[in-house]
Amino acid sequence: MQDLKNAPIGIFDSGIGGLTVAKAVIDALPTEDIIYFGDTARVPYGIKSEETVRAYALQITNFLLKRGVKMILIACNTVSASAKEEIIQAAGDIPVLDVITAGTHTAIGLANHHNIGVIGTLGTVNSRAYVEAIHAHDPTITVKQEACPLLVPLAEEGWIDNDVAVKTLHHYLDGFKGSGIQSLILGCTHYPLFKEIIPSILNGEGVEIIDSAESIATSAREKLGELSLLNDTGGEFQCFVSDRPQRFHELAERFLGRRLNGVEVVVLD
Repeated sequence: MQDLKNAPIGIFDSGIGGLTVAKAVIDALPTEDIIYFGDTARVPYGIKSEETVRAYALQITNFLLKRGVKMILIACNTVSASAKEEIIQAAGDIPVLDVITAGTHTAIGLANHHNIGVIGTLGTVNSRAYVEAIHAHDPTITVKQEACPLLVPLAEEGWIDNDVAVKTLHHYLDGFKGSGIQSLILGCTHYPLFKEIIPSILNGEGVEIIDSAESIATSAREKLGELSLLNDTGGEFQCFVSDRPQRFHELAERFLGRRLNGVEVVVLD
């Protein structure tokens, strides 16, 4: 696998949410080349069937493999819950990391946290992927989940800090108040875009916010180090989408805090 050292890291999501993962990876691994794919033509994934999500995810995986990536990061919790094993099989020797495993690892590593909250899409919450992953490590931990289906459309429109976003977050998060949760897993990669206002809604609760984007970036750095695949000469970032490139370009530059050369539209097959 040494020949892959200078190959790019592939990251994909249903839309812009995975840019939170991309930014975390850029911060953790600034000299790695990255290829990002956002399936903007078919977002959101959280309301679709598992079979449909698997089909979409495998199309994107094949696209990234054809681009010669050395690692694939599943920057979508819905895909992580529904299609991780199929992606691992399709990727062969290419390592695959997912946000659910990374976020869970961070959550269970927190000392004396026995009451954990999870917010996610309908697909992720209904799959109980976080509950099962947490209980596989410690079945005594209490996990309280809440599906937040409106947050992805808000994020895709860039509505992350206006009155509509605040009221929507209150609707979903008020149920956690007084529940005793010690940490809250942001179980969708769109949700860190709201990370600045979530603590104010849970004010006084002392809840630690777990961002799976940061968790998977750390895991990627560790895995590439183990495989001697760290690149110290790159730093290029390429974006591909399935629709709305101009809108994606605008939001991507805003969220990443950097200029992009362009966003290319790809028709998947």
